[in-house]
Amino acid sequence: MTDLNTSQKVYVWLTGFFVACLVIADIVGIKLFRLPLGFSIPVPWDQIPITAIEHTCGMITFPVTFILTDLINEYYGKKGARRVTWIGLVMAAFVLGVMTLSQKMPHPEVDYNIRKDHFDAVFGSSKIMFVSSLCAYLIGQMSDIFLFGVIKRLTGGRFIWLRATGSTLISQFIDSMAVAFLAFYLLRNLFPDPDSLPAKLTDALRIGLTGYLLKFVLAIGVTPIIYLGHAILRRVLGLTPLPPDERT
Repeated sequence: MTDLNTSQKVYVWLTGFFVACLVIADIVGIKLFRLPLGFSIPVPWDQIPITAIEHTCGMITFPVTFILTDLINEYYGKKGARRVTWIGLVMAAFVLGVMTLSQKMPHPEVDYNIRKDHFDAVFGSSKIMFVSSLCAYLIGQMSDIFLFGVIKRLTGGRFIWLRATGSTLISQFIDSMAVAFLAFYLLRNLFPDPDSLPAKLTDALRIGLTGYLLKFVLAIGVTPIIYLGHAILRRVLGLTPLPPDERT
């Protein structure tokens, strides 16, 4: 069997990390965190201003996926980025299937086994988050890939920070609002569960907006790491970025 070349090996590693981040984010996404801001931000649809960042713990992997998405877009183009997107979607759907099957398996009531209601409370809620995240993920990723290519062509391949950050800020606004609306409002109303009550629409939108604000700050903050990643792939590993007119 022919050994993989350096470019193929890097692609495999980037894909592996990307899929791991996606699946982990979907699993831990049922938990919310809250970070006080120390100031308030008014919102047009609610009288109560935003005073804290409130979002799912799936946010933890965002800085990593942001960097990975940029590097894959830059060095493997639309075709490579879309392939990773679909691989991630299929792998996450597989995990969802295993979680669902695990809930349906016979459960022996013995002292050394986890309580079924505890298991179902965690992974039952995760299913709603999984479906919501996958829908938002697909829309957000395809938007990011498209916008990245457009900005790269318009700038002639210059200004790495602009195409990386610009495409992410737009696509992640769509992603953040979609996942909050689906996970905390729409799907919980369509599939009622006493252990996972739906949020009010205003609260769901607040979760989406505050999560996006945090992503906004993180996207700008990790820009130096983006340049470091490019330097490693180009100078250390010898990879060459695709030209701006790459449209595959």
